[in-house]
Formats: sequence, structure tokens, C-alpha cells
Amino acid sequence: MTDDSPRAHHDLGGVPRFMCEAVDIEPHELTDFDREVDAIRQLVSARGLMTVDEMRRGIEAIPEAEYHRLGYYQRWIRSIAATLLRRGVIDEAELRDALARA
Repeated sequence: MTDDSPRAHHDLGGVPRFMCEAVDIEPHELTDFDREVDAIRQLVSARGLMTVDEMRRGIEAIPEAEYHRLGYYQRWIRSIAATLLRRGVIDEAELRDALARA
């Protein structure tokens, strides 16, 4: 695939404009937010409320500008929330209330 080949905005592998810095492969500490998002993902998966494929599709569905603005775990939580809303596990009001309390 060449740099000018059509690809989705989340498919960044090998695209020169996204290769301006070396990838940091050193171990790093997760933030409390990172841990909480991963715990939520584990819980909703264990309860059968979301599959890994649904999470991936949700991440890939994030609009391009927002996708590039969000961090790794922010994309996760955006996808998890969208999946739970779509499945009717939570509704918009519950999500707004939870965000207001956060």
C-alpha cells in the first residue's frame, strides 16, 4: 500500500506524516484514568455487554479530527460509552449525570 492509497483515518501504519517521532516502546506507568478505563472494559466484557470487536469498531467510527485529538484510553472509553448507549444498557441522561459527577 502506498501513502496515497485510500485508507481509513485510523490506519496510520507506515504513513510518513505520522512517523515524525520514534515510537516510545519503553515501559511507562498507566494513569489512574487508564486503569479505570481498562477495568470498565474488563467488566463490560465479562458481563457480555461488549465484545472486543465492538470496541474496535467503535474506535474506528470516531470521526477523524476527534480520533487524532483523543488519547489511547480516551478512544476506548468513547467506544465503550457508545456501545452501552447503542445496546440500551445506559441512556443519554444517565451518561450526562455520570459525567457531571466525574
